[in-house]
Amino acid sequence: MATLPIIENFAEEMTAIFKDLHTHPEIGFEEVRTSGIVAEKLRDFGVDEIHTGIGKTGVVGIIKGNGEGARRIGLRADMDALPIHEETNLPYASQTPGVMHACGHDSHTTMLLGAAKYLAETRNFNGTVVLIFQPAEEGLGGARGMLADGLFEKFPCDEIYGMHNYPNGQPGKVGVTKGTAMAGASFFDIHIQGKGSHAAMPQMSRDPLIVASALVGQIQSIVSRNVAPLDACVLSVTEIHSGSAYNIVPDTARLAGTIRYFKDEVCELAEKRMKELCDGFAVAYGVEIRIDLRNIFDVLNNDPALSDAYLEAAADIVGTENVTDTDDPATGSEDFADMLKVVPGSYVKLGHNGTTGLHNPSFYLDPEILPVGASIMARIAERRLSA
Repeated sequence: MATLPIIENFAEEMTAIFKDLHTHPEIGFEEVRTSGIVAEKLRDFGVDEIHTGIGKTGVVGIIKGNGEGARRIGLRADMDALPIHEETNLPYASQTPGVMHACGHDSHTTMLLGAAKYLAETRNFNGTVVLIFQPAEEGLGGARGMLADGLFEKFPCDEIYGMHNYPNGQPGKVGVTKGTAMAGASFFDIHIQGKGSHAAMPQMSRDPLIVASALVGQIQSIVSRNVAPLDACVLSVTEIHSGSAYNIVPDTARLAGTIRYFKDEVCELAEKRMKELCDGFAVAYGVEIRIDLRNIFDVLNNDPALSDAYLEAAADIVGTENVTDTDDPATGSEDFADMLKVVPGSYVKLGHNGTTGLHNPSFYLDPEILPVGASIMARIAERRLSA
């Protein structure tokens, strides 16, 4: 792999930054320490403008090239961690109980910092690079927060590019899905208000656990009996909360979960059927049921032409044999989709050593991949802003 020399010389410091961020993870919209480090490093690199507090804890940096040009390329990384207790036993494991960088956002932040150092030092491009360090990607609406704060009005971009690590044990493999690439997502909470009683006298109750159990089973029929077989949809109940003692029939229960989809109309169908099931169960069991549905992620769509350009830039670094545009769409979600609805661009996956899946307490990301990701991000900016 031909990582850019300036970035390769910065690799040791990149690893130190990555390990420090990993040791001190922060949940979305609480990335005060992380965003402070980002802003400090950008100042050290000589970035022209640094703007903080965008979308609460987001940071935006501006680097102007040596050549004339009005075009502006955005490079984006996310910064937040997850509410997971780390079990890796790494020497730089999280020191914050119950919080861990289990999705690799510490690496994304570090890679964009590496690209920033290179671009600020070389400036071998025409136009402007906009560095976007986003908070709160993990279902908390960080991208929408930055957009609501006027991200692209204040810092307009003609194109925007993002990257995610991929624990496939194949370091340096870069893949993209043209067009529809990642699912949109809605989250839901279902609140059941029944009537409690002594467990020995259940006839006095309106048992919310019976309702919740039956509702879980019926919710699964929405995909199998309502969604067309060729329209992908995932509907998962992921939480059930109820009860407090062996001898009490509780009076309330709560279900929670997610819908994943690739077409808005499929999500609308699933939500409609969920509401109808809740209404019907409320009448059938004599309880009150309230459902709270909220869209969290849009469907992520990669611009085909810009995806080709991104792979060409990646091939400069990892070789043509290590790039592919045949990746299948993923039912995981990513709020970079919200930015791509406003500005065209592309989002690639970068393979690395470690095969434990994302969002796992034993997730491991090999820091050897950091200069590779940084070089790819720097190269796509140079290519798209070349003479």
